[in-house]
Amino acid sequence: MASGGGVDFEDLLPMMATKLGGEGLVKELCNGFELLMDKEKGVITLESLRSNAAAVLGIEDMKEDELVSMMREGDIDGDGCLSQMEFCVLMFRLSPELMEESWFLIEQALQNHDDELVSNNNKNKSNSSIS
Repeated sequence: MASGGGVDFEDLLPMMATKLGGEGLVKELCNGFELLMDKEKGVITLESLRSNAAAVLGIEDMKEDELVSMMREGDIDGDGCLSQMEFCVLMFRLSPELMEESWFLIEQALQNHDDELVSNNNKNKSNSSIS
């Protein structure tokens, strides 16, 4: 998605993540969700996206089929609207760089967890052979 200035959304999210940190980025995404959501329903509907997207995102020239496609892509549970969690997941999915960083962090955490399990297992074996 391009904004009026020609900067892709994908280019901004990693920069925001670096500047704000993980918690700050999530807070900003939640703020964005609130700007786009239907205030009565508490979710983003196609109508609320249509009416708020131009003002909030500067994408007044976005076609109807693009809005529908965006909603479908983010609508994980198939209820026709986006919850706050679905919106945040969609924003990450639209940012390949953040997705790569996320996978790296997950792999690193899993490796650390595996290393810890092996270390604990080795300690348990040592302790049982001493007894």
